[in-house]
Amino acid sequence: MTLTTVIGAQGFVGGRLVERLTAEGAELHVPAKGDPDLFTRPLGRVIYCAGLTADYIQRPFDTVAAHVELVSRLARDADFERFVYLSSIRLYDSGGADVGREAQPLSLAVDNPRSLYDLSKALGENLTLTQMGGRGTVARLANVYDVRPGDPGFLPEWLARAPGEREMDLDSTPSVARDYIHVEDVAQALIRMAEAGEGVVNVASGELVSNAQIAACFEAAGWRIGFQRANAVPPPPRVEVDRLHALGVRPRGVLDYVATYLAELSRR
Repeated sequence: MTLTTVIGAQGFVGGRLVERLTAEGAELHVPAKGDPDLFTRPLGRVIYCAGLTADYIQRPFDTVAAHVELVSRLARDADFERFVYLSSIRLYDSGGADVGREAQPLSLAVDNPRSLYDLSKALGENLTLTQMGGRGTVARLANVYDVRPGDPGFLPEWLARAPGEREMDLDSTPSVARDYIHVEDVAQALIRMAEAGEGVVNVASGELVSNAQIAACFEAAGWRIGFQRANAVPPPPRVEVDRLHALGVRPRGVLDYVATYLAELSRR
């Protein structure tokens, strides 16, 4: 059995990936942050989940260290068979295209502090694809969700409130639309990419779902949902997922997931 090393296992995606691999009986190496052992032993297939999201503006240097510096050291000094780097479909947002395709060039602003996340992820992608001897592949993740307490993100927090609150006023607007993918589908995709992935793969559903559509699911199940804002927000690009499907991964639909989850809550 091939060894899998998960870097960033303390995070949301990395932690669930470790759970999935453990349940499948995989041989695992889960190094702690800063573990020098990364450069002294074979790592097998590396799935690189380390990174910052919500607090990257407050921690710019930590963001660069996580997204770029450690990746650079691993490319240069580590002993591995395959390398999967986690990036984001956010890299398509500033390009102006209606559809995010893996092969299209990226357009990123260099003078905006909020571009630090995108620029650092893009450089991590470049190192993975050009400095790892053809052994690297990039997973551009959509908005990952689940319903465990403490899971990060707008939708997980919304879902986590549902058992105790039948009426909610959310600090958002109905027009916001996102591509959502369940964390279990992400784990499946990353394992398949570690086995056979090439280039860049959009790990996403391929469908934009608005807050209004999710609220309609809640209301059909007996909840009342209000929004504190009403401004119109342009949608991000829809992303293509043909490469993900070619790996045998077809993510579940978020509206079906939400409807099933709420139905289960109603039966309790």
